[in-house]
Amino acid sequence: MGGGAVLLCLAVLGFIVLMVTLSAIKIVPEYERGVVFRLGRLVGARGPGIFFLIPIFERMVRVDTRIITMDIPPQEVITLDNVTIKVNAVLYFMVVDPNMAVVKVMDYIRATIQIAQTTLRSVVGQVELDELLARREAINEKLQKIIDEQTEPWGVKVTIVEVKDVELPQTMQRAMAKQAEAEREKRAKVIHAEGEKLASVMLAEAADVIAKEPVTLQLRYLQTLTEIAVEKNSTIIFPLPVDTLKVFMDGMEKMQNGAVHTNSPIQAPSRPPSPATTQRLDE
Repeated sequence: MGGGAVLLCLAVLGFIVLMVTLSAIKIVPEYERGVVFRLGRLVGARGPGIFFLIPIFERMVRVDTRIITMDIPPQEVITLDNVTIKVNAVLYFMVVDPNMAVVKVMDYIRATIQIAQTTLRSVVGQVELDELLARREAINEKLQKIIDEQTEPWGVKVTIVEVKDVELPQTMQRAMAKQAEAEREKRAKVIHAEGEKLASVMLAEAADVIAKEPVTLQLRYLQTLTEIAVEKNSTIIFPLPVDTLKVFMDGMEKMQNGAVHTNSPIQAPSRPPSPATTQRLDE
């Protein structure tokens, strides 16, 4: 019985030693760091890989060093031009100093989100609505710089801040829609006026060419006739140029003038006297 009790004690002791040894072995992956405390004092960050801790005297806190993506909840903000909007954003940050992230702040993730919310309300409240919609990149850079300065003492690096959605009131949406429609109508009218101006200039140049070369008008008539002839069952009225009819009009005018001169008593030639009349005069 004495030998069996000794063996049992040795087995229990060996099991305890094995468990303590296994608990002292720590394996940290590449994307994590282990912040070690010895009797409550900070020793430093260890890893990645395998290392040993002194049982009972040392403990370890794991810190993820990968980029963390967090959504900033929608914030109701009054812009500089007194427009009430709701805006949300997305935040990208990472731990660059595990020791500071564990020692300086209790929960660095929650603290970073709170700082991002307050900064988003502050920055958006300092700009007008048009600037917020048009200069989104500049506002993102400003948000990233301010938040990063505030989280730097915690060992947290803010890499990107992006404003996602801007929710406008219904009245403001209708007003902006009317403004955009008016701008499109303005551009359409300007483009139409420019086209009319260019067309008038081209027509004036074409009129000068036709005035110098009347044959071009006849060529234009032939081209128009070719286009009309494509359609079936159509009546074609072929116009004649005025120059073609001018010859006939001039001839008719000359004939009319000649007839008028013939019937005139002043210009009518006198007939030669008849023989009877001549004899009567001789007597």
